[in-house]
Amino acid sequence: MVYGKVLSFLVVSSPEPFDSLALWHPSMWGFNATAETFPYDNRPVSPLAAMNFTECGGIATAELGCNKGATSFFASSEGGDIRNGNDPCPGSPMSEYHTQGPEDVKGCALAIAYKSNANDVKPEDFTVFSVNQTCVLHRFTDFAVPARMPPCPDGKCICAWFWIHSPDSGGEQNYMNSFQCNVIGSTSSVPLAKPKVARRCGADPNFQKPEPFPGNCTYGAKQPFYWFQNEANNMFEGTFAPPFYLDLYNFLDGAQDDIFEDSYVAIPTPGPNQTILPLLNQAVAIPVSSMIPSQASSSTDVTIAIGQIPTSTPVFPAPLASSSSSSSSPPVILLNPSTVSSATPKTSLPVLAAISDLGTIGVTPDPSPPPSGPYLTQTEMMVPVHNASADPTRNFSRSKVPWQPVSVSVCMSVNGRCTSVVFR
Repeated sequence: MVYGKVLSFLVVSSPEPFDSLALWHPSMWGFNATAETFPYDNRPVSPLAAMNFTECGGIATAELGCNKGATSFFASSEGGDIRNGNDPCPGSPMSEYHTQGPEDVKGCALAIAYKSNANDVKPEDFTVFSVNQTCVLHRFTDFAVPARMPPCPDGKCICAWFWIHSPDSGGEQNYMNSFQCNVIGSTSSVPLAKPKVARRCGADPNFQKPEPFPGNCTYGAKQPFYWFQNEANNMFEGTFAPPFYLDLYNFLDGAQDDIFEDSYVAIPTPGPNQTILPLLNQAVAIPVSSMIPSQASSSTDVTIAIGQIPTSTPVFPAPLASSSSSSSSPPVILLNPSTVSSATPKTSLPVLAAISDLGTIGVTPDPSPPPSGPYLTQTEMMVPVHNASADPTRNFSRSKVPWQPVSVSVCMSVNGRCTSVVFR
């Protein structure tokens, strides 16, 4: 749980202080700011922030609102109670959300800096730990907290809320408020990795990039966006190409569970020609369906490659032929780990392992006994998934793949169905 008074040290503000939304809570800095205060100040609706978190691994429900009177904290609002259910901006047009509609929202993020004194914190100290891609549509907005968050030094951290809206409604605006916070219920002492700058790597059809390129992504701990400021920018995109807390920058929806120092065995240097994906080291829960398009017509044409992306196609391996899987039986991908060295037992794959032997897709079979010899155990790897029946521009997904001496099934969501992946 994160709680406490707010000590704001940085405000990245909009020049329009009276529209847009804020995340309201008494712990936030600027909670009691009024219309009479100087307009370029800590007013929450210029940037925004602050909240109480649930325990590590839980869901934190925050309240967004264009005005404090639209939230549960209306009693201290100069305008009184204007609440209207889950509406963050009662009586306001969609322009207050800086969006043209639900399909145009661009997500928001929560970040944390593991320093107890706000005066010591720099912008690059923040690490994004939770993303909600439907932000800012709803007053009550959930943020999933990673289960392995370590405790704060001296019981204090600095947290912040970040949002950059669609270019279709409003100017080049960043929204941020910071607040003092604490992590309780911690069961891990593993520190967060040093956050890096996120890279634009997802499908970007508006800029003639119809396919995602995961080799160009930043994996693990990532900084928030600082864009269009006088200093300390880490984003240099143009006016009509702002950065977003979406898959476009590898900010998947939910808890950012791979932000810790031991999350990966190794992370290859990202780049536009990089075909090697990172190898996960810990049993972290990575969302697997966020880049599988919702319009996928079926889950029968799925291929899988592990460790290295083949170069015969721009990003993904060629799909296998469709099988005769029944609608009641999800398809199965059989992967033969024959290329893995069996000289000695291993706990992780070689850094640049390339295992892409593909089996066949069909109704779940009764797996044959595994061959003799030692196997990789509890190895976590990045896995691209290709749904051949769907739009090929948005088919990159990730999953943990534990190797065991016996067959193991991993359930992955493809268009709302469970796809079993059996390894032998």
